[in-house]
Amino acid sequence: MQFNIRGENIEVTPALREYVEKKVAKLKRYFNETPNTDAYVNLKVYNNTQSVEVTIPMTGLLLRAEESHTDMYAAIDLVIEKLERQIRKHKTKVNRRSKQNGGIHEMIANSADATTTLVVDEEEDEFEIVREKRFDLKPMDTEEAILQMDLLGHNFFVYNHAETGTTNVVYKRKDGRYGLISPE
Repeated sequence: MQFNIRGENIEVTPALREYVEKKVAKLKRYFNETPNTDAYVNLKVYNNTQSVEVTIPMTGLLLRAEESHTDMYAAIDLVIEKLERQIRKHKTKVNRRSKQNGGIHEMIANSADATTTLVVDEEEDEFEIVREKRFDLKPMDTEEAILQMDLLGHNFFVYNHAETGTTNVVYKRKDGRYGLISPE
């Protein structure tokens, strides 16, 4: 596993880098074979809050967790605990599914590829839509969409961009700024 460690408003010291690599490397114990992938770690500092974001893309599965704390090392520990819970949850689903299927996948249930393929199939059955809402997308510019979102007190707002005619989404980020999602 290769590590890509970045810092925003913080210098990634050798001690911090070593701590992150040691902690993320512990996730290898959940797999029979070490996943051949990159682990992206983003360390951020805003005001008194230290956040850690870890993303580990694998075939058909994306492990991602983000955690904030006043201490960077504590934030790293918390994010690793979150990732471990995600992995255990996925492995439990895979094992349960392999038992239901008569043990066909029993020998490969612990490999990273089998986990990712089976988990995707399992999760598609679990999502339940509890509410559906329909509305007209009104043409407006991005600034007006942000104002509408703030007036409604929502975290995001879907609208048609007046100039391009495409459907866009504005959203409020955790740092208080705004983001825009638009099609290519």
